[in-house]
Amino acid sequence: MPVSQTYDVTIVGGGPVGLLLAYQLTRFGLSVCLVEKQNKSSPEGRYGRAITLFPRTLELLDQLDLVGPMLQQGFACRTSVTYKDGVRQFPGKVWTFMEKIDGTVFDFALVLRQMYTEEILRDRLDRKTTYNDGMECVGFAVSQDGSEYPVSVDCVGVERMTFKRYKYLIGADGGHSIIRRRANIPFDGDSSEDQWIRIDGIVETNMPLNRSYGAIETTTHGNVLWAPLDHGATRIGYAYTPEIAALYPGGVSEKVAIDQAIACMRPFNLRFKEVHWWTLYQISQRMARTFASYDNRVFICGDAAHTHSSGAAQGLNTGIHDAVNLAWKLALEIHGLSHAEVLDTYTTERQSAVQRLLDYDRDISLLMTHKWPAWYRGDTRADPNILLGQIFDQAAPFNTGLGISYETNVINQPWGSSEVDVGVQAGTRAPDTELTTPGTFLPARLHQVLRNVCKFHVLVFSGANVDLFQSRLLPLRGYLDTHPELQRHPAIAWLTVCGSAGCSPWEVLGMPAFGDTYFDARGIAHRAYEVDPHKGGVAVIRPDGLIGFTCALDGDTLWGYFSRILKLA
Repeated sequence: MPVSQTYDVTIVGGGPVGLLLAYQLTRFGLSVCLVEKQNKSSPEGRYGRAITLFPRTLELLDQLDLVGPMLQQGFACRTSVTYKDGVRQFPGKVWTFMEKIDGTVFDFALVLRQMYTEEILRDRLDRKTTYNDGMECVGFAVSQDGSEYPVSVDCVGVERMTFKRYKYLIGADGGHSIIRRRANIPFDGDSSEDQWIRIDGIVETNMPLNRSYGAIETTTHGNVLWAPLDHGATRIGYAYTPEIAALYPGGVSEKVAIDQAIACMRPFNLRFKEVHWWTLYQISQRMARTFASYDNRVFICGDAAHTHSSGAAQGLNTGIHDAVNLAWKLALEIHGLSHAEVLDTYTTERQSAVQRLLDYDRDISLLMTHKWPAWYRGDTRADPNILLGQIFDQAAPFNTGLGISYETNVINQPWGSSEVDVGVQAGTRAPDTELTTPGTFLPARLHQVLRNVCKFHVLVFSGANVDLFQSRLLPLRGYLDTHPELQRHPAIAWLTVCGSAGCSPWEVLGMPAFGDTYFDARGIAHRAYEVDPHKGGVAVIRPDGLIGFTCALDGDTLWGYFSRILKLA
């Protein structure tokens, strides 16, 4: 790459988080240089730990036009099973929340190994991304001279090179992140002595329900994971306890991993026809003290920002949420469309979600290894799997991602009025709901309409009787006509959700619509957003599909909200 070349962003780390960041940033009109130390086409670089994508993550990928090829290859799992001593347990534990997912078309967990996720993302990179694999970042520098391109990155490949002239740097380079370390960001937390083994391959077994997400309760290998994978494969995960380790003074090998996988599945028979990948790793829970440095010129995402066990299968999901949260905020900043406070919310929002994950990951990783959390005051002779199942049930909204929410900040603003016209809460997921397309009257999903194009979507709900609401709609239309900075802002898109239906939006509304119009004659969308059908209202949806703000049909109130976020002049 020529030293004189300039880029908006350089990303260190070509795993799924780094690839997703590159894909989004170029989709949002930016140029990106991506550096990956592994040669991903080599056998040792093809497999990784992450396998499970939960519903909210699938929604985010869908809004980025990425989920289609993943559905073609992945295993959509809607069922779970718990076995103990070869007997199916009723009720099941741990993964039963997967059978109770509603409110989304993605009512399943998609199991797709990381190598396939990465292949899909690499295939979607466009010409605005320069991809350098087989090249390792060994350091970086950020100039303080006020330059527009203050970042330089030092890399080693075939030869040592210093790539200069970047605006921003993102470290998506894993738990041993060079970016985090060179930025001197503390990595708070600790590591335990507990070790787990994960092994993937094609297997034969007489376990009856072997294509369900499974938990096998043992006294020797903890709570064993059984996960059906893509392409007919299976993952088995178990605790590599000190007692088991003592049997192998020479250390762990593939044969050891296989032998203990067979042992942990007894009394069921198990045979590996193929082994694709295996690993032994130590459990740790850590989070970076900040996810940004150098006055928001350097950021970290994914495992570079936080590490935890794979017990809840949240690793890749959490990294994807990081990437989606950061990408649109950084794009708006680089395009000069937002105030600096917007980018500050990346760290605060994502740290709050990660902290919740770490808090309960400590508990489940202990319970899965047949240990009790420090706070437990019950009978230590009891079955730890019972408490484990209770924790998973309580955490179901978080595990699926559908219940992840953020506190009030500059983007998530509660309406100052005591009169509530729209009931959904700022900082929560925007409900997906059915709409009707004008003309064809074919159904459309709101989330399909609201693609992540780095815009805030303003949903104008007309209410059940448009004639009644013209007294409210017309003033809003007049306000926008006199405030083009709001109506035609490049980071704002408008959508009318009309409580009636007819031959055309114009005929029904009796006036120009606010952006495209979709009908909601049955009131499904109005009810989902808790809109008062006698008043109508407005819901502002962030580019990442969360509610930012709700209010009445009032232009001044909307202008006040956006003026704190976007540069409107």
